[in-house]
Amino acid sequence: MVYGYHSADGFLQDTRIGSTTSLVNKSNLLIEDNVFIGQYNFIEASNGIIIREGCQITNYISIISHSSHNSIRYYGKRYRQEKNLKGYVKGQVEIGKYSFIGPHSTILPGTKIGKGCIVSAYSLLKGDYPDFSIVSGNPAVVVGNTKTKDEDFFKSNPELKKFYEEWVNE
Repeated sequence: MVYGYHSADGFLQDTRIGSTTSLVNKSNLLIEDNVFIGQYNFIEASNGIIIREGCQITNYISIISHSSHNSIRYYGKRYRQEKNLKGYVKGQVEIGKYSFIGPHSTILPGTKIGKGCIVSAYSLLKGDYPDFSIVSGNPAVVVGNTKTKDEDFFKSNPELKKFYEEWVNE
């Protein structure tokens, strides 16, 4: 585990990135502070990836901002010779503040995950997921709401709600 991360905005002392995680096209990767990225992840940022403050990205996760698998199949051996490939998908990915990405999940190009979300293990995400969603499946769908889940917790731990509200209400 590597503690601290040198970003374009400076040194992020509370960000931790697993030593076996692969970061590709780091110049297009924006990571805010207090982020945890575990082991054996593949993060490919050719079209931009934003990982907001406080995110937890567990292990064996792929976050990709382009996908050529369809166009390679369509064009065959001519793939490298053609311009403006049909079937080639690209798009920025954004993961909102204090979201959790469960193990073995894949986040496809053009996906936006809102703040405070929980993504279940083995999920395949493409598209937009609202703030405070609980997301699960292949393809991933919204199956719940973290604010509802968290209210039950705060009934027995009311002293923590003030910390939660500091970022929830931003």
